[in-house]
Amino acid sequence: MLSNFAVSRRIINQNTLKQSFKKSYFQRTTLQSNTNYKQTNSFSSWSNLNKTFTNQNNKNQTFIQMSMLTAGFLTLIATTTATSSTNNSNRFTFCDYNRKNTAGNVIMLGPTKEPSTGILFPHLCNGMQFVGCGVRVKYGFVKVYAVGTYMDSIAMSAIKSQGPQAISEALLNPAYPRTLRIVMNRSLSIDKYTAAIVEALEPRMDGEDLDKLKEFKKLNPPVDLVEGAEMEMTIRGNTMLYKNSVGGVGQIESAVFCKALCDVFYGKDAVSPGHKEEVIKSVANL
Repeated sequence: MLSNFAVSRRIINQNTLKQSFKKSYFQRTTLQSNTNYKQTNSFSSWSNLNKTFTNQNNKNQTFIQMSMLTAGFLTLIATTTATSSTNNSNRFTFCDYNRKNTAGNVIMLGPTKEPSTGILFPHLCNGMQFVGCGVRVKYGFVKVYAVGTYMDSIAMSAIKSQGPQAISEALLNPAYPRTLRIVMNRSLSIDKYTAAIVEALEPRMDGEDLDKLKEFKKLNPPVDLVEGAEMEMTIRGNTMLYKNSVGGVGQIESAVFCKALCDVFYGKDAVSPGHKEEVIKSVANL
């Protein structure tokens, strides 16, 4: 039997051992928790850092991509400008107008030069397409003015494939819209200009609506024409819209007048045979 002193000492030792075990366990647990916390914080910090780096990297990539796109766009502009400058010297063509179908390619057509006078005619006028030009010659050698015709390509779409005879008949019919653009090759008094137009129209009107000839004279201001002066006559059915040399606009309502005007420029005795032939040939290529 153990003495009371020995029993008490064993109990004390057991209690001390238990407290020591608890302390050791608590220290290990705390150390493990701190380690886990540090690892968790370290991982969280790394994740945040990685996200920041990734976002910054994405921004840098986006900036680089935008820079590359901008550089490519500027290169495209420079290439296009250089190409346009290279081709700019060849943009004028003679009045042969044998333009072909370009299989859907877009081509910017420049003005066409009338070969005898060097006068230029733009590709479009009053929404209509250029189809030919020529020169009005007086006394066999005086080149008075250049004249060009613009047609409505939609209106002529059913005619252009029917041959020269059908095209000639359509040109004599004022129901097919067109614009006649006259550009003076030399100076001329306004009285001589209007007298020449009236002289060509009157015998073709068969004595009808002759008062329209006076109206035509009044559409022209008392200002002499200089070289380069322009006049436009747009024929639509029974209406002739006229723009004079100073930009004034007026109109004449007369089926007889419009039909006679068509005959002046596209009839059997056209004032510019070369212009007429050029238009007939070119309408087929609209």
